[in-house]
Amino acid sequence: MGMMAAFDEKLGHNAADIERALDVLLAAGPLSGPDAPPDRLVDAMRHGTLNGGKRLRPFLLRQTAQMLGVAPELSLAAAVSVELVHCYSLIHDDLPAMDDDDLRRGRPTVHKAYDDATAILAGDALLTLSFAHLAEHGSTAPAIRARLVVELATGAGVGGMVGGQMRDIEGETTPLDRLGIARMQAMKTGALIRAAIRMGAVLAGADNDALGHLTRYAEAAGRAFQLADDLLDVTASPEALGKATGKDAGRNKQTLVSMLGLDAARRHLGDIVHDAITALTPFGPEATTLRETVRYFATREN
Repeated sequence: MGMMAAFDEKLGHNAADIERALDVLLAAGPLSGPDAPPDRLVDAMRHGTLNGGKRLRPFLLRQTAQMLGVAPELSLAAAVSVELVHCYSLIHDDLPAMDDDDLRRGRPTVHKAYDDATAILAGDALLTLSFAHLAEHGSTAPAIRARLVVELATGAGVGGMVGGQMRDIEGETTPLDRLGIARMQAMKTGALIRAAIRMGAVLAGADNDALGHLTRYAEAAGRAFQLADDLLDVTASPEALGKATGKDAGRNKQTLVSMLGLDAARRHLGDIVHDAITALTPFGPEATTLRETVRYFATREN
């Protein structure tokens, strides 16, 4: 088995773990609070969450934790919490008021399969659930649970993912310069990837030194992921991607690809991957999977 095939297998195992955990969690029993949740809302939450993508954010969290000595089953709840935030953000991102997408992973988006109001509530419910799950099951140590909650909230909030979406919307009417694009993307996409990796380190009780190196890796990995995504929007077919392509240009979205051109953007991606791998220098062979992950970001086709 080649290195990439072995990597794909690890990615697949993690995706199956996350899928099973989400399937169990997103059911009337576990979701009941003072009263039972409405079926239609639970169905919409499942539609926007199950049969999902590659589960890359949970993978990064769990691989970081595992590299630092945490058994895989002990990082599952935190990883599920990050994925719940990611899925909520996609449901809201696809809404007519935001990016107005009809397809996601080759299937109708939640607002198309249900309606706008249900999609908004499904996103709200997933976001809320993610913090309940993390605060209850994130770690056996209460102090670490609290740190995990703050880490996820910071990455997902106004100085992170949500703020990045706002900057993205502003960029449609007020063109961003190269720095502005980088900043918007670091918030919109990078902040949750950064949170996932840092949460893996926090879970393992990593010291500040290790956390610093991993944060540098995470920020470079986030940039690589986004640039690869923007390249795919230009070069891939809608069939391969499972969603509409050429959308960035169509919506007047500024990307580094539109600014640099394809060749320069590809070279830049190579440099970012190098930066990410360099940040892992203090870690030995145990960081192999994290190195493979950022290479995978740069070579993926969907």
